[in-house]
Amino acid sequence: MEMNFPNFKIEEATIKQIQLAFTDKKLTSRQLVDYYIDRIESLNPLLRAVIEVNPDAKNLADKADQERNDAVGDPPLGELHGIPVLLKDTIGTKDKLNTTAGSYALFGSEVPRDAGVVEKLRKAGAVILGKSSLSEWYKFRSLSGVPNGWCARAGQGVNPYVEGGTPCGSSSGSAISVAANMVAVSLGTETHSSIICPSDHNSVVGLKPTVGLTSRAGVIPMAPRWDTVGPICRTVSDAVYVLDVITGFDPRDSATSEAAKFIPEGGYKQFLIEDGLRGKRLGIVRHPFVENIHNSAESAAFEQHLDTLRQRGAVVVDNLKIQDVDEILEPNHSGEIHVMMAEFKTSINAYLKELIKSPVRSLADIISFNENNPELESLTEYDQQTLIAAEETNGFGEKERDHVEFLERHSKNGFEKMMKENKLDAMVTPGSRACPVLAIGGFPGITVPAGYGTDGMPFGICFGGLKGSEPKLIEIGYAFEQTTKVRRPPATSFH
Repeated sequence: MEMNFPNFKIEEATIKQIQLAFTDKKLTSRQLVDYYIDRIESLNPLLRAVIEVNPDAKNLADKADQERNDAVGDPPLGELHGIPVLLKDTIGTKDKLNTTAGSYALFGSEVPRDAGVVEKLRKAGAVILGKSSLSEWYKFRSLSGVPNGWCARAGQGVNPYVEGGTPCGSSSGSAISVAANMVAVSLGTETHSSIICPSDHNSVVGLKPTVGLTSRAGVIPMAPRWDTVGPICRTVSDAVYVLDVITGFDPRDSATSEAAKFIPEGGYKQFLIEDGLRGKRLGIVRHPFVENIHNSAESAAFEQHLDTLRQRGAVVVDNLKIQDVDEILEPNHSGEIHVMMAEFKTSINAYLKELIKSPVRSLADIISFNENNPELESLTEYDQQTLIAAEETNGFGEKERDHVEFLERHSKNGFEKMMKENKLDAMVTPGSRACPVLAIGGFPGITVPAGYGTDGMPFGICFGGLKGSEPKLIEIGYAFEQTTKVRRPPATSFH
């Protein structure tokens, strides 16, 4: 597969570089879309990262090019204008694309309108390129029986760095696609670890926003109290450009009203500061996050990165503890999984009832569809035990409220207390191990590529903070990225 642009190299190009190429007439949005579609056709049979390409993508790119030509001398069109974006196949689009959570049970369903974040992307002039694959039903079909990155509609997503290496999930396709240069940027969603983990495992940047900072309206729900939508990109700056577009109030998602107070005047680009580590207080929790690194290369790299953070002016507060952290990290024991089951049942039933048309109208219908279509849903190989367990709940009752109170108490007395008592700007952890701590409080996090194991498997470093701390996390993540510049594209076999 070769598409040559003598004056511009698309592979690994940032949004800023692409926009400059647009301005300098070295590239058009249509050429960019053609390049990515060609790359998808070449790589996707192996990587299984894209479920559908938007049949209107080329027309949308032509429209963007025409708008750019017509706007000469006018105010800039914005960073995402003409930029192709892949959406996780749980983010609704009112177009020719399906929205199915990777399952044939929702194939052919019709959403009433674009998801809130898609409305914002379209308004910014972004080109919706297609839908990316995922761990089917957010891996909630079966927590133990279905591999990360597998869904019936796309098959098994493949890590582009290491043969047999897990892509993690559930936003696996969004991370694989960006890593392998099949798209400029993508959107994922996270409830428990679904942006941070696949980004970590595929050597890309994943930004999990504070819950409510981005609208979940029109997104297939998992557990609305913890669900969030965020960017997966190759650089921190690209993630911030996307974040600036998709944040903000949405009347169809009440959580955005409360979280809107966190959005800084002037947006998030102002925090892309190369000296952003200076004076930041960063906390290190060695038990269990650092202690449990099993990869010697990752362990050595993490300690080296801590030295880099110090050298760049950060104050590293080491050997901190989060109260009851071991309980928080066990979702079955903490009650987190039980809350998810109850919330998933009630929220997915409500979502399905709003669809204009759909083969299924309830969680019970989904389970029946799977049982009646084993050839489509691979039930001979993978079960649906978690969906069944969720259906058997009685919705959100007293038991679930007790679990939520338990988790909120642990979050307040654990992570929140540690952050506030030590006046920390962020907690720094290797890999995606701290995701449950961030999940139960609705807290934000950003993962940045941090290295590769002896087998070539990528790993990242995660910076997590309290609600609304995105400006500090961006400063920290960007400064770390610009200092280390660790990311490299997958091996030449994927070029």
